Amino acid sequence: MTIRYSVYDGPEGPLLLAVDEDDHLVRLHFAHQRDHVEEDWVLDDAALDAWRTQLDEYFAGTRTEFDLPLRLHGTPFQVEVWEQLRRIPYGETISYGELAKRVDRPEAARAVGSANGQNPIAIVVPCHRVIGADGSLTGFGGGLDWKRWLLAREQPQGSLLDA
Repeated sequence: MTIRYSVYDGPEGPLLLAVDEDDHLVRLHFAHQRDHVEEDWVLDDAALDAWRTQLDEYFAGTRTEFDLPLRLHGTPFQVEVWEQLRRIPYGETISYGELAKRVDRPEAARAVGSANGQNPIAIVVPCHRVIGADGSLTGFGGGLDWKRWLLAREQPQGSLLDA
């Protein structure tokens, strides 16, 4: 399988995007993160143009949903968690405990947190919308500055997160 990738200049740092041979997004990581470009990946900025456009719109505050195809690769439990993440509405947050309930495993908040942390398609699969039960901004692959920025971007002007 040929993976094509591009680096996107995000507002809080570079993002690595990758699509498979069917043009499904398979990776969106913070470029400093653990998943770097694999040896057999091919640099192809044009292949990611549509995703770059949707990210531009999202970061500008004019897009609230991504509608291009993506492909999630993980264990059945991880994919179930990631699909639930995609159901969290723009501008809303839930706790890890609530996410565990939504996957019918109310006692598995830690396992859900682990799956959340393994999300291969950040931002589009909005793992940043999951917060601590006390409202705290806990762990995030892109760092808490990115998480704070993303959550603030999704709030109405003048919200507490804009501060």
